[in-house]
Amino acid sequence: MSSDKLPFRRVLLKVTGEAFCEKDKSGINFDSVKHLAQEIIDGSKLGVEIAVVVGGGNIFRGAVAHGSGMDRVQADNMGMLATMINGLALQDGIEQLGHETRMLTSIDIHQLAEPYVRRRAMRHLAKGRILILAGGTGNPYFTTDTTASLRAMELKADVILKATKVDGIFDADPIKNGSARKYQELKFMDVLGKNLKVMDAAAISLCMENKVPIIVFNLTVPGNIIRVLQGEKIGTIVRGS
Repeated sequence: MSSDKLPFRRVLLKVTGEAFCEKDKSGINFDSVKHLAQEIIDGSKLGVEIAVVVGGGNIFRGAVAHGSGMDRVQADNMGMLATMINGLALQDGIEQLGHETRMLTSIDIHQLAEPYVRRRAMRHLAKGRILILAGGTGNPYFTTDTTASLRAMELKADVILKATKVDGIFDADPIKNGSARKYQELKFMDVLGKNLKVMDAAAISLCMENKVPIIVFNLTVPGNIIRVLQGEKIGTIVRGS
């Protein structure tokens, strides 16, 4: 399929920290990183511009540390640094496979990455580079889901692709409940009203206000990124008010 026939020209891919490690484990598994890198490269080769916001929960979860008594700001700062570690791992994985990347971060750490500047980011995308966005928003109290929504608006992405380990959004946890029902499509208000744990409320509200759809799909199935980018009806789409 030629790039001019694809449904999306530019996408924001949100990847959780779980994509960097083995199931039910923490840290970084480099086979997992290689799989993720190859999936993203395959999508980029279709001619779609891809920006990736990475989470850091496989290394450190600020919310968990705060729940254990740690200062919230310090905990969130550590969580943002964890996303940078994942970002560096993903950058290496993609470049090892021969594709050009740029990593931009909201936290000033110029020895490792470029600072996030919207115009610079858009220029990198236009040149066909895979963009890795780390460091969250650079502020405590904001999740990487909110970061994904914010960057999608700033970069004028056509859609947010929320990569998970299940096949979409369900009315119950499909891992714990085999009879859980999958939603094919939802409206933003349904997600908020049903309190479905897709993305946090701030992220959903931002997408709703700016009319940017979200597609939730299973990243662990090989080829799913390409299927989504080609317009196949997989996962769950969230759109409309």
